[in-house]
Amino acid sequence: ALCYPARLRPTVEPLDLAKLGALHFQTPDYDRYPCLKLAKEAGAAAGTYPTVMAAADEIAVEAFLQERIAFTDIPIIVEQVMHNHDSTSHPELVAIDAADIWAREAAVAALDALLRANK
Repeated sequence: ALCYPARLRPTVEPLDLAKLGALHFQTPDYDRYPCLKLAKEAGAAAGTYPTVMAAADEIAVEAFLQERIAFTDIPIIVEQVMHNHDSTSHPELVAIDAADIWAREAAVAALDALLRANK
C-alpha cells in the first residue's frame, strides 16, 4: 500500500513454518508488559478505544524518546487517557479523527501532570 501500484522487493526470506518446526506460546505477562494489557482491553472495548490508545501511546513514547519520562511511565499515561475516554461505538471517520485529537490533548495533559508531580 505504501508504494502502490509498484511493489517493493522483500528484504527478508519468506517465513517457512514447516522449516521452523514448532512454535511455543506462553500466557502473556501483563504485569511485565502493561501496554499489552491496555491494547487487549482497547481491542475488546472496540469503538474509538483503539484510536485513543494508539494516540496516547504515540505521545507517551515520544516523551520517552525525548528522555522526558521513564519507560515505565508510558502505560501510566496511556491508561489514564483510556480511563477518561467516553468511547463512540461504531464510529465514522469524523469520530475517529476527533478521538485521536482528544487523546493526544489528554495525553499531553497527563504527561504535563506527571512531569509536575515528579519535580
